[in-house]
Formats: sequence, C-alpha cells, structure tokens
Amino acid sequence: MENLIDIGLNLMHSSFRKNREEIIENAQQVGVSKFIITGTNVKSSQTASEYASNYPNILYSTSGVHPHDAKTCNRNTLNELEEIAKNPCVVAIGECGLDYNRDYSPRDVQREWFEKQIELAEKLDMPLFLHERDAHEDMYKILERHGDMAEKAVIHCFTGTRKEAENYIDLGCHIGVTGWICDMKRGKSLQEAVSAIPSDKLMIETDAPFLIPKNFDKKPKKNKNEPKYLPHILNTIAHYKDEDPEVLGKEVTKTTEKFFNI
Repeated sequence: MENLIDIGLNLMHSSFRKNREEIIENAQQVGVSKFIITGTNVKSSQTASEYASNYPNILYSTSGVHPHDAKTCNRNTLNELEEIAKNPCVVAIGECGLDYNRDYSPRDVQREWFEKQIELAEKLDMPLFLHERDAHEDMYKILERHGDMAEKAVIHCFTGTRKEAENYIDLGCHIGVTGWICDMKRGKSLQEAVSAIPSDKLMIETDAPFLIPKNFDKKPKKNKNEPKYLPHILNTIAHYKDEDPEVLGKEVTKTTEKFFNI
C-alpha cells in the first residue's frame, strides 16, 4: 500500500513536539506520503502553515477556527485566516463547523463563525475542512444554503449514522473516516455507514494523536495515535465496505488529490 494521504493530523500537538520528523518518516515507510496538519484557531493555523511550508509536497495545512474556539473570534479573525491561507501549503479553510456535544462556545456563536468561514472559503475558492458533533441538522441546513461550497466540503472525522452520511453525500460533501471505525463499542454506526460512502467521496485520516485504533491484534506500547496507523484504518474501512484495500486505497488517494489539489 502506498501514496496514502492523512487528511487530518494534529502534528503540532505538544505530544509530538520531540519527534515530529520521526513521526512523518515512520508513516512514509508504510506508504503514507502526504499529510495535512489541522489548524484549529488563528495561532495553531499559523504555526501549522509555518511548519508545513518547510516540507513542500509532503506536508500541507488548514486555516480555520474550530467551533470550540468560535467564542474567541473577533473582527480581525477572518483577515488573519485569509492571510494564513495565502501560504501555498494551506489547502483548506477549517477546521470549522459545529459542536453541540461539548458546547464550549455558544451555539449561535458557533453558527455565526461557521457561516463566515464558509463565505471566506467561497471568496478564496478553497475547500472546507469541517467538524460536526451532535449537530447534523444545523450543519445540513447551513451547508444547504451554500450548495456550491457543500460540494467542496469534507466532513472530517465523521462519526454519525448511515442516514447522516447519506444526507451529506446528497449535498455533495465528502466524508473523512478515522480510527473511530476501529472501535468495537463506539464505532458501530460508522461501521454501518461506510458502505454508503462511495470511494469518490471518501477520505481517510488519523486525527493523531487522538483516536488510536482499538482493534490491533497486538496493542501498541504507546497509547498515542500516529499517521503510520493510516493503512490499518484503511484496511478496517475496506473490511466494512467489503472491498479490496489496495484498490480502495488508490481510489481514496485519487479522490483526495483531486479535492485538495495536491
């Protein structure tokens, strides 16, 4: 398996501080060739773009404000995100969206800044990297109002039901699947949902260091997710889709390259 792309990697997380290059090298050795570092607020988006710019054609990043941080947005935020997005390594606006699971920001504030970031992506003609937890109905409504942008959006780290996946696909969205599918307790609905996601709408990601797969034959010594586990996630997805992992991997890579233009 080769040339896989991890569309969601929190490489600037403090737990990776001492060995970022090693993390990437280990993943490359098992066939993961490109990585997109997630930006979750202005500061982390800036940091991610600065780091990614040192590794052209290998590392990329996103520029956006996560719904948890929506309450920190101000009149300068969009200009700052736009400035970061001018960096050639930045390939999407996000991670933005709605999170009604933890409600770290008021829901009306989340919706306001989600929509503003959609409009920013529209203005810059860039894809959207989206986050949604327990907010499917409102996410759907907002994306429906921005039909053209829905087709340029990926629901990152999707954990919803088959019906929700079908709803997003009907809008034209892409779906990102993580090691959540490897969790025999929490991942059942996702295991059922992936068969509804066509390969030209599917992307794969680790969301490392979070969401380490739970279905390894032998549990890793460190309970920390890494992009080197992306082939394992792909194999698990292929199992639930009843497809050949090699073929699916090539299709998913093709979808991802086209979506992010990388």
